[in-house]
Amino acid sequence: MQKSRLTILLLTFCFISSNSISAQDWANLKVFKDRNSTLEAPKVNESRVVFMGNSITQAWSRISPEFMNNPLHINRGISGQTTPQMLVRFRADVVALQPKAVIILAGTNDIAGNKGPSTLEMISDNIQSMAEIADANGIKVILASVLPAYDYPWKPGLEPAEKIVKLNAMIKSYCEAKGHVYLDFFSAMADNRNGLKADLGKDGVHPNKKGYDIMEPLALEAIKKAINK
Repeated sequence: MQKSRLTILLLTFCFISSNSISAQDWANLKVFKDRNSTLEAPKVNESRVVFMGNSITQAWSRISPEFMNNPLHINRGISGQTTPQMLVRFRADVVALQPKAVIILAGTNDIAGNKGPSTLEMISDNIQSMAEIADANGIKVILASVLPAYDYPWKPGLEPAEKIVKLNAMIKSYCEAKGHVYLDFFSAMADNRNGLKADLGKDGVHPNKKGYDIMEPLALEAIKKAINK
């Protein structure tokens, strides 16, 4: 009996310790720490671009490796992340890599409430803060629209479609005011309900290869526009 209690105590301690360690790296800075430390500085004539985002950005490398295998495209997407988490790791995962430009694709997980409730103003503020940090460090800013989503399969019933429309309008307005490039994925991928077109992703949120095929030329055009500004 005493041995059993000791085992339970040890397991409980390990569980608490593990959760504490995870909580200490709330922004997941450890994910790219080693890769960042071994990434060489870009050459003077190179136009490195960092892609900052969530699972939609992360999966880009797996689903469309021919695009993300470009050595000038640095993928720094982490599944499930919200804008405050990205803001915390922005210096380590973007600024320190010395890119010419950054594409920020963020906000849908905030609307889904992945880390708690967020207003559209809170989400916009975090995106603007990332843009300000980039701009202050001479990095061209490209703010992508949030991709369309009629519902979230992991949190059904939140009715995100119109919230995404409103957030995208806020992002676009900010870009116009500050001279940043607005990358409009939404218009090319939305159906008549403002959800993701059925043939562009099986879960209504994450793009498939056909979805990324639409996104890639739009991203390249935005990169060219930003760098030539």
